[in-house]
Amino acid sequence: METREYYVYIMSNWSRTLYIGVTNNLMARVDQHKRKVSPGFTARYNVTDLVYYESTGDVTAAIEREKQLKGWLRKKKIALIESVNPEWRDLSLDWADRLPQILRQAQNDKTGQAGTTGDILG
Repeated sequence: METREYYVYIMSNWSRTLYIGVTNNLMARVDQHKRKVSPGFTARYNVTDLVYYESTGDVTAAIEREKQLKGWLRKKKIALIESVNPEWRDLSLDWADRLPQILRQAQNDKTGQAGTTGDILG
């Protein structure tokens, strides 16, 4: 049986607007946010920097953690981010050397969509 990894992540922008999501393919999902594939919150507010993420092998735990983080006060979310990323670096920049691989994965994905909460449950 294939082991899957699920990610709860926080994206931000220059003004530190926050977006919290869950996915089963973090690289592809961050790429979608950066390219503004979906006309939604992250595209509207130019939320393109990955500032925090955590992973688990349990989809239910990932979804529950996303709900938990969304329920926190902004101050607590900022403290979480700054506990591991005090400079608010875009953590996806560390993936630059893997970009050709990421692009190949995206092209091979039949739907062109990374798994999001709805996809995980479906």
